[in-house]
Amino acid sequence: MTPHVLKNALKSGHWPSLLGAWLHFEVSFVVWLLIGALGIAIAEDFALSATQKGLLVAIPLLGGALLRIVVGPFTDQFGAKRVGLGILGIEVVALVLGWLFGQNYAQMVGIGFLLGAAGASFAVALPVASRAYPPEHQGLAMGIAATGNSGVLLATFFAPRLATYVGWHGVFGLMILPVLFATVLFALFVREPPLPDASKKSMATSFRMVFHERFMQWLCFFYGVTFGGFVGFSSFLPIFFHDQYGLDMVAAGTLTALCGLAGSIARPVGGHWADRVGGLSLLQFGFPAIGGLCILLAWLPPPFWAFALTVMTLLLLGFGNGVVFQVASLRYRNIMGTASGFIGAAGGLGGFFLPFWFGLLKDVTGTYASGFLVFVVLTGIATVNVICIQRSRSFSIEEEAL
Repeated sequence: MTPHVLKNALKSGHWPSLLGAWLHFEVSFVVWLLIGALGIAIAEDFALSATQKGLLVAIPLLGGALLRIVVGPFTDQFGAKRVGLGILGIEVVALVLGWLFGQNYAQMVGIGFLLGAAGASFAVALPVASRAYPPEHQGLAMGIAATGNSGVLLATFFAPRLATYVGWHGVFGLMILPVLFATVLFALFVREPPLPDASKKSMATSFRMVFHERFMQWLCFFYGVTFGGFVGFSSFLPIFFHDQYGLDMVAAGTLTALCGLAGSIARPVGGHWADRVGGLSLLQFGFPAIGGLCILLAWLPPPFWAFALTVMTLLLLGFGNGVVFQVASLRYRNIMGTASGFIGAAGGLGGFFLPFWFGLLKDVTGTYASGFLVFVVLTGIATVNVICIQRSRSFSIEEEAL
């Protein structure tokens, strides 16, 4: 896309709302992955096992997944702006607790679950972006908003460095400032459009509408693989690089930040390509490619190759994230808050299970290779399902949006 075309596309909608949605997601993503970014320091303080490490960095992802289910319908019922400001308020409370408390493993698990509120930003930012732009630019608009997942870059690059000066508790305190800044700008920039007619339905009706849709179930699974893989790997890679290759906290965080950057940049590209050639067609090739890279990672290659392969893996996962939501935006435009809540929750659950099974299988089998092989199986299942959908005439994303 040329700069001129991009400029015209951005002018076709309300760009301040898009900027506010991006900022909300960006800052919230940093908060969401903060424990993962500081996981090495926390694990050393509490002398954690591999399973405990995996669970600790996974807990915020679980909290975000569960809250997304509620926040999505709330945005359709009450407006994304009001709900988004409430989420930022919860983030401030969680950060204060992490700053002043968190003196043992159990407390950090509880604080981590509360930090999961930041993960629900997804169910606010994407509906804001979706409703601010016309259908022909859905993939681009939501892809731009969702580049807020580049917060993984900020979290994994800066948090370990700041921790060397102020300690990992101090990093929680410092993070309060950007969250307050984002709160002010979100309140000023975002324009709350009239809620679609579908939002007048009861929340129970909205839940039933999407929960019984087989197409929705497929999209949830696909996003559980793509976004679950992206956020799960982003949370666990610092620990993986540290345990497997002996890298210190800063070096492991830097490599993870570069991996996260690749995936974040690829997300709007995936959405734009899906606008042009069709999302399901792209997924049909994307899932096997991701699986192939994970097979190579299961060999636990030397550090240089491991880093190169993880960059490529997260790049494809980020690309897939944009593709899945381009498909969702066409099918569920009028209930995008509810749809993004369900699909986003599936992505968060995928992110929770990935670091948990990596840590658990490391304790059981003695190697991280088994964790990669589990993910290979999931990409294979996703590939088969995409092919089946492509060959089926029972579902069409070109049907009238729900």
